[in-house]
Amino acid sequence: MSQGPGGIPGIRGTDHIGFTVPNLEQAIDFFVTVIGCEPFYELGPFSDPDGDWMTGHLNVHPRAVMKKLRFLRCHNGSNFEVFEYESPDQRKDQPKNSDVGGHHLAFYVDDMDAAVAYLKSNGVRVLGEPTIRSTGTGPNGGSKWVYFLSPWGMQLELVSFPNGKDYEMETTARLWHPAHPEK
Repeated sequence: MSQGPGGIPGIRGTDHIGFTVPNLEQAIDFFVTVIGCEPFYELGPFSDPDGDWMTGHLNVHPRAVMKKLRFLRCHNGSNFEVFEYESPDQRKDQPKNSDVGGHHLAFYVDDMDAAVAYLKSNGVRVLGEPTIRSTGTGPNGGSKWVYFLSPWGMQLELVSFPNGKDYEMETTARLWHPAHPEK
């Protein structure tokens, strides 16, 4: 596999993705019950009532309280570190993909139709129908994807490309893929 020039010495890859939710118990229930993640350990609360540790180490308001955090493992992908904070300057609106800081988590599935049907049967809001990128339509050709929302409005995505993506015809380098982590 080719590597870019330079970079952090000794880097191996993504260990976890951290994100903040409005209610940790609701989020853990959703990720475990609906998505199928495995819960691990929980930490917290953390705060610094008189100093600036929270600002200096986490870039949050000095009186912010990290009520709890929980680690999850989601099959063959990155781990999740899920936080619940309370802070005097906390924004409660969920960013859209078009907002600075907007984001989404994407889950690879083998069978898009079965996965979408499963989400809908669990009362999950799926945004439209899966988008299909036909082979020969650019580097993402051969893929299928659809967005869906968590109960608190966080953007999530299902993606599938069981026969690969078109970019693979142009290079031997490969993006990391949960079904083929060794490549």
